Amino acid sequence: MNLDDLYRRVIMDHYKNPRNRGSFEDDALKIELNNPTCGDRITLQLKVEDGIVKDARYSGEGCSISMSSASMMTEAVKGQTVAHALELADSFSSLMKGEAADFGDYEDIEALSGVNKFPARIKCATLAWNALRKGIDTEENHPQH
Repeated sequence: MNLDDLYRRVIMDHYKNPRNRGSFEDDALKIELNNPTCGDRITLQLKVEDGIVKDARYSGEGCSISMSSASMMTEAVKGQTVAHALELADSFSSLMKGEAADFGDYEDIEALSGVNKFPARIKCATLAWNALRKGIDTEENHPQH
């Protein structure tokens, strides 16, 4: 199996078996973003306590790239400090530019590296990460706690 096939399988696994899909019933930070060019939309919910992303969930509709990216992102940031979550978002931006990126123990995200060959799909892959940045910015500037 070549690397492209492996990456395709990882992406489809996250699309067909999403991690952290759903919503919190209680009070959680909620961010809604959409990509008007393709119709992808996401609602990201974050539980941030004491500078730690305690939990993350998402819902929405979109292509396999946007939804699998959301699944991977929520897995990667849960339990991380807010600062580290932002570092992961920066690494993802680098990955989308075709640059080297480090995601530590969470290697699934690297499956999205091929997206940078398709500029129109980069917005699909970055939608959830942009929601994360917006949520962290909102939390830091207007904490709910």
